[in-house]
Amino acid sequence: MSLFLRKIMFLAVLVCLFGVGLASAQTTLIEGKVIGEDGKPMQGAIIKIDRLDIKGHYQTKTDKKGHYIYAGLQSGQYKVTLEVGGRDVDFKSGIRANLNEQPVVDFDLREIRKRQEEMQRAAESGQLTEEQQRQLSPEARAALEKQLKERAAAIAKNKELNDAYNAGMTAMQAKQYEAATQSFAKAAEIDPKQTAVWAQLGEAYSRLAETKIGAEQEPINAKAIEAYQKALELKPDDAQVRNNYALALVRAKKLEEAQAELNKAAQLDPANAGRYYYNLGAVLMNTGQTEAAGEFFKKAVEANPNYAPAQYQYGLYLIGKAQTTPDGKVVPVPGTREAFEKYLQLEPNGPNADSARAMLQSMETTIQTQYTNPEAAKKKASTSSKKK
Repeated sequence: MSLFLRKIMFLAVLVCLFGVGLASAQTTLIEGKVIGEDGKPMQGAIIKIDRLDIKGHYQTKTDKKGHYIYAGLQSGQYKVTLEVGGRDVDFKSGIRANLNEQPVVDFDLREIRKRQEEMQRAAESGQLTEEQQRQLSPEARAALEKQLKERAAAIAKNKELNDAYNAGMTAMQAKQYEAATQSFAKAAEIDPKQTAVWAQLGEAYSRLAETKIGAEQEPINAKAIEAYQKALELKPDDAQVRNNYALALVRAKKLEEAQAELNKAAQLDPANAGRYYYNLGAVLMNTGQTEAAGEFFKKAVEANPNYAPAQYQYGLYLIGKAQTTPDGKVVPVPGTREAFEKYLQLEPNGPNADSARAMLQSMETTIQTQYTNPEAAKKKASTSSKKK
């Protein structure tokens, strides 16, 4: 080989070696650390690095100190994504890396959580800042748009539901029970998962049934019972609804079922057990079932001796069992006097105070049991006058 060719080959090798060194000098790296929600370094978190200007994907993991590094990257722009538990939890895009810029890209799951919560609140209000919008990935943006559409639909549905419910309440206050049932029924169609709607529908049907007589009551009361059952399916621990359901059962002459429901209501809400038993007693009394009513008035005063209306009604029930002796003295059964006295102690100026005092006074009165002929009395008086 000639000296000239040898020089040419030597220069070519130098150029190649120089080129390799130059290429090596242009590589860079990206590093950083990952902090978990507990504030400690997170080991095993996956770091995905994607080149943005040309296709390129690289991946690494954090060590026990939460640190990661990926060297040998070509100069360019990158997107760095943090994956935890098989899910991308955060990313940083537009990261510029070259010989002079070897970026540090850290992730702190505490800050990520805080940012996500702020993002969620903003998404719920529909008011994301430009910065928050830039942070959204295409998938997150699509999910947000879907969420906003669903939220708009829910708002429209809630407005329709509220309008129907409020119309029903207004009708109830005006004692327009037919209109109230229609409004509450509409609300139940819009959202059948609302306990309050079914409970108010049952109440509206119950009030409507009270305005009817005879056979007209039956189908309406059946609808009230059905509505209360729907409400209790959704919220079985609602004592007030069970109380109202029991009253509807009484009107349907299903006393055993009604008593069972009242007992459940009393167990769920012991503080108001007296009122629940009293309500059932009042309904029974109004339907002519005096003995059954008396039993529930007794239950009411036993559950709450300080419930004044129950004491008064129990006293009335007992006064009906009073006996009259041959000499005309009224002998009340045990507990009668105590019931009226307790009522007056609790409500000395209550709506039944005068009646309670009159009942107590009647127990001190002797009833005339012998028959006297008024005409004979007149003749006797006339004869006495003549003798004088």
